[in-house]
Amino acid sequence: MNAQEIDINDITEHMEVKSADGKHVGVVDHLDGDDQIKLTKSDKDAGGKHHFIPLEWVDHVDAHVHLSKTAADVRAEWQN
Repeated sequence: MNAQEIDINDITEHMEVKSADGKHVGVVDHLDGDDQIKLTKSDKDAGGKHHFIPLEWVDHVDAHVHLSKTAADVRAEWQN
């Protein structure tokens, strides 16, 4: 599934974001524009910073936002 097939209305505040390997990545703060998810900075894994997840990384949405990248890949992007 790609970003065009994701209904952004299914992504809501406080949803958990999980990586492709099933690890906790963060918690949705809100959608930033129509192409990014802004994560809460208060989450234990956020390091006190807001992080952004491009919608193109979203694989699917159910009770959680599931990404197509592993947790290590997501965090490596945050370092850049």
